[in-house]
Formats: sequence, structure tokens, C-alpha cells
Amino acid sequence: MTTMERKQFYITMSDSDLAYIAGLFDGEGSVYYKKLKQKRHNRPGKPVHNVWSIRMEIAMTDYSVLVWLTEILGCGQLNPRKVKPGFKKQWRWRCTHRDAFHVACLLFPYAHVKLEGIQKIIDHYSTIERNGNVIELDLFRKKQ
Repeated sequence: MTTMERKQFYITMSDSDLAYIAGLFDGEGSVYYKKLKQKRHNRPGKPVHNVWSIRMEIAMTDYSVLVWLTEILGCGQLNPRKVKPGFKKQWRWRCTHRDAFHVACLLFPYAHVKLEGIQKIIDHYSTIERNGNVIELDLFRKKQ
């Protein structure tokens, strides 16, 4: 999805949709923000690199809600989740990296429980320069 398409999505989303998604995320979602060491090649003498693992996800049994959430946010993947035999089938919506930043900026004004993790994602990407431009968070934050 291009930046222009995301801006159009952001304009068409209502505050009540975003507030509902933020509440759903506060109750059922999780934020994963961690720096990991990764060996890129399995050969002796190759260095270990620091990589960031950044993702937001919601797992639940109601598939239709996650389909709606994916359509409203315009990003993320929706896949079945492995469950033990005898348990109800679950689905997981997940977004990573820049998509997680996009979702974090949308949910920031409405989130309460997961606000600390959302803030970490926003702070991580707001300090990165792309093509000589620093990302402006004021465009995404709702004015109080």
C-alpha cells in the first residue's frame, strides 16, 4: 500500500472505528518490541547483527472482526493460529515494522493499556531519517 493510499484510508476512517480498534487491541492485542542478535549466514567467522523485531498482533476466535480490522487499517496479515486439539479455531492479525508504525500512530490517541508499547514503536521510527527527512509525528497525532 502506498503512502497516498494510506492517507486516503486515514481520512475515511471514523474516530469511532479507531476507538473501537484501540479498545480491541488493548484487550486482545500485543506489542512486541525487542532488539535481537541474528546470524545472517551459517558460516564460521560471520558477524552477528543487531536487528529489531517490531510487531503488533491480535489473536481471537472471531474471524469476521479481524477481517473488518484488516480492511479498515489497510495493512497486516490474517492467518490461522495453531491451537491444541479440542480448542476453538483461532485467527491472528499481525503487522510488522513500518505497518506497525502506521497502526501505532492511528491508535495512539485512543489506547490506554498498550500505550507504553505503542509509544516505543512511535519513538523508534520518529528518530529515523528517510531520504534526508525526519518523520513528522504531528501529522499522525490527534490534537487534544
